[in-house]
Amino acid sequence: MRTKSLTQAFEHAAEIMLEADGRAAGLTGAGISVASGIPAFRGSQGLWDKYDPFEYAEINNFKKQPEKVWEMLGEMLAVVEKAHPNRAHKALAELEGKGLLRTLITQNVDGLHQAAGSLEVIEFHGATRDLCCLSCDWRWPDFKLIAVKNLPPHCQQCGAVLKPDVVFFGEPIPERALLEATAAAEKAKVMLVIGTSANVHPAADMPILTKRSGGKVIEINLELTPLSGSVADLTILGPADQLLPEIIAACERLVGNE
Repeated sequence: MRTKSLTQAFEHAAEIMLEADGRAAGLTGAGISVASGIPAFRGSQGLWDKYDPFEYAEINNFKKQPEKVWEMLGEMLAVVEKAHPNRAHKALAELEGKGLLRTLITQNVDGLHQAAGSLEVIEFHGATRDLCCLSCDWRWPDFKLIAVKNLPPHCQQCGAVLKPDVVFFGEPIPERALLEATAAAEKAKVMLVIGTSANVHPAADMPILTKRSGGKVIEINLELTPLSGSVADLTILGPADQLLPEIIAACERLVGNE
């Protein structure tokens, strides 16, 4: 049975979304993909609980020992390639289709937002589906593990070990992604923040930019974050795949009552 306070939270979130008149942006983190079978990097059963990120996801270590790093990457890609969008991904695509969400900024590298139907997606940390060569810039788009007999995959032009086109520790955020995300955050009248710890910068700065520009911030997460009670105007705790459809339903009720 739904509590009255939770129902009011959904209605409040819907009111904020509708007041934005389409000028809304979203920021998603690993938490949104947990329901798709992709464990968060941090926390229990996360990849970083098994692999030291500064050993396996640091760019200089990749350059020195790419074969070792691909032990972790192979395990990660095997999980990502089997994953499918969940109700939260589909809800965000629906919000975009309804004209209530203009841009989606994601810290995730799994491509599930696009698979769900979202069109305006800024991949802040890149994507695992493309591989790149650090030696000659050759690229392997839409890579699948089935395409190679043994890991790691090698460049078909120069023979070097390929790297997923994702941001490792020690690498900068791609300039275009940073510029586009910053512009979207500053223009947004509301930012919907979903499934992120809000501890990884500069992605965690995006809601702050929206707030400083006079916009509002709605946070959906399993637990409180540095945004809660400060930057966020509204925080709703719970699984995104359950909460986002409820917010859409509340939006539809409010529109229907006008």
